[in-house]
Amino acid sequence: MRYLFSWRNVLLLLACLIIATTVVYVNSLVKQMQAEEKRRMEEWVEAYQQLQKASSNDNLNLEFKIIANNTTIPVIAVNNKGQIIDSRNLDSAKIARDPHYLARQLKLFKSQHPPILEHYDPQHPEAVNYFYYGDSILLKQIRYYPYVQLTVIALFLIIVFMAVSSSNRSSQNQLWVGLARETAHQLGTPLSSLQAWVEMLKENPAQMPSLATEIQKDVERLNLIAERFSKIGSAPEFEETDLVGLVNNVMLYVRKRASQKVQFALRTHGDAEMIALVSPTLFSWVIENLLKNALDATEGQGSIEIDMYDQPTQWWIDISDSGKGIPKHLWNKIFKPGFTTKKRGWGLGLSLAKRIVETYHKGRLQLKSSEPGKGSTFRIVLYK
Repeated sequence: MRYLFSWRNVLLLLACLIIATTVVYVNSLVKQMQAEEKRRMEEWVEAYQQLQKASSNDNLNLEFKIIANNTTIPVIAVNNKGQIIDSRNLDSAKIARDPHYLARQLKLFKSQHPPILEHYDPQHPEAVNYFYYGDSILLKQIRYYPYVQLTVIALFLIIVFMAVSSSNRSSQNQLWVGLARETAHQLGTPLSSLQAWVEMLKENPAQMPSLATEIQKDVERLNLIAERFSKIGSAPEFEETDLVGLVNNVMLYVRKRASQKVQFALRTHGDAEMIALVSPTLFSWVIENLLKNALDATEGQGSIEIDMYDQPTQWWIDISDSGKGIPKHLWNKIFKPGFTTKKRGWGLGLSLAKRIVETYHKGRLQLKSSEPGKGSTFRIVLYK
């Protein structure tokens, strides 16, 4: 159902409706103009006939006016033997240059409209002239207008689709590049630590018992990273989890790796335990990304505060920092893949966190407030 109402389908439907409406309206207009041009030609032929029959004493002002006013409808007169005897409103240069031009135009006019007959001698029924006429330039333009419009709309849609496809490909490329670099970044810390333990063991193998615990922690960290990335794109497994305990554990992990000049605080407003149905692996990743983002904002000095609220129908988790803040004009961009204001980083953390919260947990992640020079507050909303 969502696919049926995608913006592409809606755009195509609107284009089809515009074209269909235009075609119907233009066809109606063309028929009215054709009837009007037929009436004008009948008057013109009648005036032409009167001029042929008139004597020098007749008042022919009206006939001359009718003849003179026809400057748009092309006409070719043919006698009863099929010979062209007169023509009006055709290209005189082409007539002079091409001896077959009038014959071709006559054939075209015969296919467009039936002739208007002039009986110039009532005593001889066979004395008939045939007046064949074609469409005026204005009528031709109106007739072909829907096709011109269709071409313009088609070109517009093609340009729009190409631009959107290019933008989507660019976003996807940024996402994949960011995801690959985020993977390398996540793996870098435990791998570097393991390399250090290996060097220490090479120098002093007797330290193996004391280093085993630290090596085990790094192995567990690698397993956690592998599990996080393996769950992207697949349905996560939800468990009843104490949000307070989960957030506190992540905060302790980040605090151990932060500068001592950064102060961490966790406050709960409501029950000491907040039991929610979440994916612990993915949700801890969200908290970790937000805390690391806050840590980068403080630039190694300041405070990071977590406030957890137990509301009647929701849980709120506010993560605030005293960092450099985010300008108002960037608020709508910070969750886009690849966007970052940091000298290092790949612009994927916030985008990934938002996807985990909103796509997998059906909650909300938003920038609640931010002021340059004073810090920012991100809020996670989970529904009970």
